[in-house]
Amino acid sequence: MLKSGSSFALLAAVLFGASTPAAKLLLDHCGPVMLAGLLYLGSGIGLAAFRLASRDRRETREAPLSRRDAPWLAAAIACGGIAAPVLLLLGLGGIAASTGALLLNLEGVFTALLAWFIFRENFDRRIFAGMAAITLGAAVLAWPAPGVEVAWPALLIAGACAAWALDNNLTRKVSAADPVQITFVKGLVAGGVNLALALLIGEKLPGVSVILLALALGLLSYGISLTCFVQALRHIGTARTGAYFSTAPFVGAAISLVVFRQQPSLSFWLAGALMAFGVWMHLSEHHEHTHTHEELAHEHEHVHDAHHQHAHGAGVSPGETHTHWHVHARLRHRHEHFPDIHHRHGH
Repeated sequence: MLKSGSSFALLAAVLFGASTPAAKLLLDHCGPVMLAGLLYLGSGIGLAAFRLASRDRRETREAPLSRRDAPWLAAAIACGGIAAPVLLLLGLGGIAASTGALLLNLEGVFTALLAWFIFRENFDRRIFAGMAAITLGAAVLAWPAPGVEVAWPALLIAGACAAWALDNNLTRKVSAADPVQITFVKGLVAGGVNLALALLIGEKLPGVSVILLALALGLLSYGISLTCFVQALRHIGTARTGAYFSTAPFVGAAISLVVFRQQPSLSFWLAGALMAFGVWMHLSEHHEHTHTHEELAHEHEHVHDAHHQHAHGAGVSPGETHTHWHVHARLRHRHEHFPDIHHRHGH
């Protein structure tokens, strides 16, 4: 569970982190709201095409989205699919790409704070210390020198991180459903709204080559990345997924220094060291105690393991991945775990 969850989160981080310098390059040829729309449309169109092409070949399927998921998903799209990318791209237009990339670490901090204090996900002193280090590192970037006012681009990027943090916590509510379906719905809706908004405020469609590049970037850095992120939410919970995802800005910053030939400042290295320490604190966490699972009924893709001991009719082989509505009986045991879809108990 931990290995697969962390792998999904780290892959999501690499794909998204690489998008920051690439998006900054595209901003030279496209308005920020237009680019946000194209990125999400690339995500939605690409994954919708994949799902249609693979539907008949899949012997087992993820649980589809249901009506009870609609309010959570709609709110997530409004925050993370519409508000956040516009704020990010507006901020990137007035700040060094490497600095903007590191500021994206605030998404992990805001994600954790919302998960802990609003959505009641458990945490300990180690996790709190790690988030404090990341926050301090972001502050070093936002206040680059004594007596200098906070840069508006930095505040815009911080606003984008807050919107994505709320999106992450809302998406966790539907993370048992098909990640590909969640992502392409987000992409199509958010992309369509942002594109319409861009045209409404007078932004022009860029050339065909820029459109194709933006769509391809959106598929990789928004579509596939978000699909992996949803899988990680399912396995290790919101705050810890956000912590692993905090490695994304380091990927973006490293690429930015090469692409834009920037000379890193002392504040850049200090911020990077603080953020790296914070991420390490999360990656090295160990969480194990005796806990009780109350009776739970839901639907998601699963195999028969310690948490899935229920009977089936003919046609389901032992060890086979399958999906159906099932009931978990009350269970008490001890093992290493994280707040996945089966471990959302109090502490």
